[in-house]
Amino acid sequence: MTSQKSQRLLLPDLLKGIAVVLMIQVHLTELFARPAFFDSVAGKVSLFLGGPAAAPVFMAVMGYFLAWKAVSSKNLFLRGIKLIGLGILLNIGLNFHLLINYFLGYYSSLDPLSYIFGVDILFLAGLSMLVMAGLQKVAGKHLLPWILALLIAAAAEPFLPLYEGKWPVIHYVQAFFWGKAYWSYFPLFPWLSYPLAGFLFYRLSKNIQISQWRTKTFLIIWFVLLAGIASSFAYGFRISINLPAYYHHQLLFVGWTMAFLAWWVLSWYFISSSFSNNWFFRYLQFCGRNVTVFYVIQWLLIGNIATAIYRSQSPLQWLMWLVIIVLASSLLTKGYLIARNKSFPKT
Repeated sequence: MTSQKSQRLLLPDLLKGIAVVLMIQVHLTELFARPAFFDSVAGKVSLFLGGPAAAPVFMAVMGYFLAWKAVSSKNLFLRGIKLIGLGILLNIGLNFHLLINYFLGYYSSLDPLSYIFGVDILFLAGLSMLVMAGLQKVAGKHLLPWILALLIAAAAEPFLPLYEGKWPVIHYVQAFFWGKAYWSYFPLFPWLSYPLAGFLFYRLSKNIQISQWRTKTFLIIWFVLLAGIASSFAYGFRISINLPAYYHHQLLFVGWTMAFLAWWVLSWYFISSSFSNNWFFRYLQFCGRNVTVFYVIQWLLIGNIATAIYRSQSPLQWLMWLVIIVLASSLLTKGYLIARNKSFPKT
């Protein structure tokens, strides 16, 4: 069994691995499954699992790692620009089949720019890094500016003005930051809250020496969080399965999601402490360590297949596609890593 210290380092990779698999299944529900399945109890459970335990986990873990690795402002800025560029390339790649059909005249009413500039999670990650690079320059190690930034990110969206003019470019630019555009899935407000929360958690955990806390203390926190989440679960579930409300949620749901994340992390900490050497956990950690590659590959597969079979698959077919996409993404990720290591061997 791994040591407690090693376990903590492996936990973020495990969380990311679980999150990317949950994101695959929700992408299949949104794009492959028949409307009857989408609207069923099973479909709603799928949407919930692909909600608070997926994108917020990615973002919070990203913020945690940025703090842990003490990434400089310059490197943060450069990483952010690269992720934004990768986001555009991924949007073109995953919608390639759809865009080809549009240019061939099959989808004349389609707005191609809403697919090319659809605000997915890579754009959010890139923009978040740009903001955090600026915060590091201004705030340094002072915690108060980071806390204020988190609160502003969580609460500001309802108060920000919506552009209703006729210049399309402003609509597309605004969608990256806030608003209700249907192609704005992860706008900076309120989603910036989660990487800031991960960053702050690392900083605070060092100040209060959380690594020295007893297991009993973590269990008490876990039960308190569980009680709070259970008592308000109907609210959290309702927002999570309503995609427009989920993508453009407000302060109360940010708070609920933060509590859910804390409970989720503690739950997997306890579970993985006993099963860290299990092959399935090692596989999930592999997915988490290579989450960007895995995420890009699964979207390239799902996005291009969806154009041909959009919302036509039965529940059994949905399950088969889940196995196929996860397996194919895993093999292609492994193949990419082998090819990259051969092309650029470590010295």
